[in-house]
Amino acid sequence: MLVSTARWAGTDYRVLRPAHPIAHGFLSESRFGADLSVDRAASVDFAFAWWLAARSPHSIVHFPLRASTLRCDEVPDGRRLDLVLLHHSLGFPASRWKGLRARLRPPAVHKVTLPPRPFRPVRRAEHERRHHREFRDHLRWELAADTLFVTGSRHAFELEGDEVRALVEDSPSRLAEDPGAHCCAEIGLGTWSPYPRRNPMALLHVECCTTHSAPAGGHLTSSPAERPAPATSR
Repeated sequence: MLVSTARWAGTDYRVLRPAHPIAHGFLSESRFGADLSVDRAASVDFAFAWWLAARSPHSIVHFPLRASTLRCDEVPDGRRLDLVLLHHSLGFPASRWKGLRARLRPPAVHKVTLPPRPFRPVRRAEHERRHHREFRDHLRWELAADTLFVTGSRHAFELEGDEVRALVEDSPSRLAEDPGAHCCAEIGLGTWSPYPRRNPMALLHVECCTTHSAPAGGHLTSSPAERPAPATSR
């Protein structure tokens, strides 16, 4: 991954992003939140980014999608967006992103290898607690500078980890059996309330493009020969 730093309002920030372009990744606004269309390689990159956001509380994980040039029938019609994932403890205001992005210093390349099980199993009871009124560990979202910001704790990101894992590991075999199958991850953002609020419930819908997703099976622990190795901060 490329690791860049920038200083803003007396604070140094570290920004992580893939070292290679995301050839097929289209994120846009939708009626219920945001839609992301990915091919197999981009789905693995997305999983790496999700894991990094949970494990790197002092870093901003930038998934640059607006630069993607590939076109296909799966691309939605809404406003194109980048994606930023970050730990809530960083306390970074989305309104500062445009200025920080312009101040990034030249990046350095870092490498990371995911563990055999990057996303821990989440017990049913943990999922059920999300529906309790006192639960506060939701993923929050915000739009700024043509970017969707998803912010939360490690636990909040981990609660959606199995959705991300299944997108990468289960979708290829399903598409091999049925090339037209709808394979996706549905990631809940915000909180439900019958009254208007600042961070209402929304959905980040990540769908495998049936035009460009390879039918071969794939796992998050794919070998370096299959895809470029990403990187992280410690």
